[in-house]
Amino acid sequence: MASLWDDLDSLVNSPSSFSVQNGERGTVKPTATFDAKEDAVSLRKAIEGIGTTEKTLIDILTHRSSAQRQLICDAYQEATGRTLVEDLKGDTNGDFKELLVALVTPPAAFDCHEVMRAMKGCGTTDSILIEIFASRTNEQIKALTEVYLTETEKKLTFDLKTEVSGDFSKALLLLAEGKRDESTTVDSDKAKEDAKTLYDAGEKKWGTDESKFIDILCHRSIPQLRQTLVEYKNISGKSLQQSIEGEMSGELEELLVAVVKCVKSVPAYFAERLYESMKGGGTDESTLNRIMVSRSEIDLLDIRAEFKKLYSYSLHSAIESDCSRNYEKTLIKICGGDDEC
Repeated sequence: MASLWDDLDSLVNSPSSFSVQNGERGTVKPTATFDAKEDAVSLRKAIEGIGTTEKTLIDILTHRSSAQRQLICDAYQEATGRTLVEDLKGDTNGDFKELLVALVTPPAAFDCHEVMRAMKGCGTTDSILIEIFASRTNEQIKALTEVYLTETEKKLTFDLKTEVSGDFSKALLLLAEGKRDESTTVDSDKAKEDAKTLYDAGEKKWGTDESKFIDILCHRSIPQLRQTLVEYKNISGKSLQQSIEGEMSGELEELLVAVVKCVKSVPAYFAERLYESMKGGGTDESTLNRIMVSRSEIDLLDIRAEFKKLYSYSLHSAIESDCSRNYEKTLIKICGGDDEC
């Protein structure tokens, strides 16, 4: 992975999904001939018949945008008096069920529920929190915190404080506020100044001043940070990611490295996460579901391209070899393309 994450030659002008949120690079598009009531009737027949007709569920739910799926949910409840989520949970099972439920859950609610799941029970699943808060835009973070407030009547940042601690907590809470600078203007002098501040706080001294890294990486705009990474390499001779990995450890290191990776390329970050979810003897289905569904209307085409570039085989073929049956079929429909891309 070092060759990708340490290459700064095209960093400043490379695409980043922090700024590509309009669906142009998604694999799931709105269907032009859309009728929510008609789809609701088809889903009802598929669920209420003798044996669930999974093909109908897959074909409809993977060929409608999230907004269209919400209209289908409304029409379904109006026609049946039941929620589509309840019926999907009752008539499907396992990973297939979880994936279909994710598809019919509004994006902000889905992110919120993943954060809630990460904080549930004994201990916290930090990897989920890191992925979501390092990769989401201010708008997405504010949307999920609003859902959290509606569903729990508590502020997310208040509950996060009870779950995480130390410098990791400081950085995560800053990101969870959704207040990153969104300016598109790059100040080259400020980038040089920040790069020197980071160098002085880490590589140049004995011990590390983590607060400087947290302040800069959690507040500056993405375009500004991209220039800062270039300037840091010029000063240090190392990439900022290499310095963080050498100077820090634990959850704070993981979070700040994730932020740096997302600054460079959100699609490459998610390609790596997808690879990690499927490599080895088992599959991390929850991570696979979360990324495939949440990025399907944003940048999954770019994630597919980065996956092929990094691992020399397609995301499509990885899913085929790692998953099975209706779960595999649904993921393949979301993925789009074929074995070559």
